[in-house]
Amino acid sequence: MFIAEKITYETAGRELIKDFSMSMHKGELIAVLGANGAGKSTLLRMLGGEKHPSKGVIQLHGRPLKQYRAKELALARAVLVQHNVINLSFTVEEIVAMGRYPHNGQSTALSNGRVIQEVMEITGIEHLAERSYLSLSGGEQQRVHLARTLAQLWDIPNALLLMDEPVNSMDIQYQHQTLAIAHALAQKGFMVICVLHDINLAAQYASRIIMLKNGRKWYDGTPAEVLSTKQLYDIFEIDADVYTNPKTLKPYSLAKQVIINYNIINNTIMENNTQMSLKQQYLTYKQENPKKRIREAAQDLKVSEAELLMTGLGETVTKLKALLKTS
Repeated sequence: MFIAEKITYETAGRELIKDFSMSMHKGELIAVLGANGAGKSTLLRMLGGEKHPSKGVIQLHGRPLKQYRAKELALARAVLVQHNVINLSFTVEEIVAMGRYPHNGQSTALSNGRVIQEVMEITGIEHLAERSYLSLSGGEQQRVHLARTLAQLWDIPNALLLMDEPVNSMDIQYQHQTLAIAHALAQKGFMVICVLHDINLAAQYASRIIMLKNGRKWYDGTPAEVLSTKQLYDIFEIDADVYTNPKTLKPYSLAKQVIINYNIINNTIMENNTQMSLKQQYLTYKQENPKKRIREAAQDLKVSEAELLMTGLGETVTKLKALLKTS
């Protein structure tokens, strides 16, 4: 079991995390969602033991996290951080093998080799084993670190796996593969906490979602419980519709299109064709205000109704030439 009780993290007079509490059992995959600056990464660093809470306590398997020795903790939890900096030309296999360092003296070379091979296969990097890490793309490098982190806990029952934005830089195939691995580990009895930005990925793979805002926990529950139009607006300040997938019965969200009047963008660029500029203004206005009449549009755009009607020349308005009879 993993428990955080009223933990607070304060630095430079600011509380980045305030009175956060949670508990989880083996078999759970919790996704942590929130806007930039909500405190997600700070929270994960505290839960992993990298940062110590200013107040409160964190317990893993019934013991306060701060009572674990470094090697002991490394054999009970692993953390996949958001940014990894490696400047030396290690091979992929050498980096993955680093995940087995805590097992030195406890596992045989044969068992370590088997674990390394398995995690490279499941993350899809076995064909990169002899490649220099520095020659890889960003997404490939992220998968290498995923494999290294998995190698650390692969044969440890009931372990805690913390992942900070693990699908960054990955294409869609490996985003799903990574979270499918996390989900499968939870089914094997692991406890998995994953910071994500993608609401629909969280809804698809997580058993629980925790939503943070301004360092506080706002919502905690199943995807169906916490994902609603109101709650998404509370956390992200976006207008979104939430639906239920009829095949999986899981929720998914569709954010509504945001429309910005182009006239407020880069006013140094002047339109050569003022009539076309008015037409574009009117079309944008109609998208934003589909129910308003042309009289109201003219008032808001500070033009006459006739001018707006003239923007439809060549489309819905036919221009007639007056016939003058001369004698």
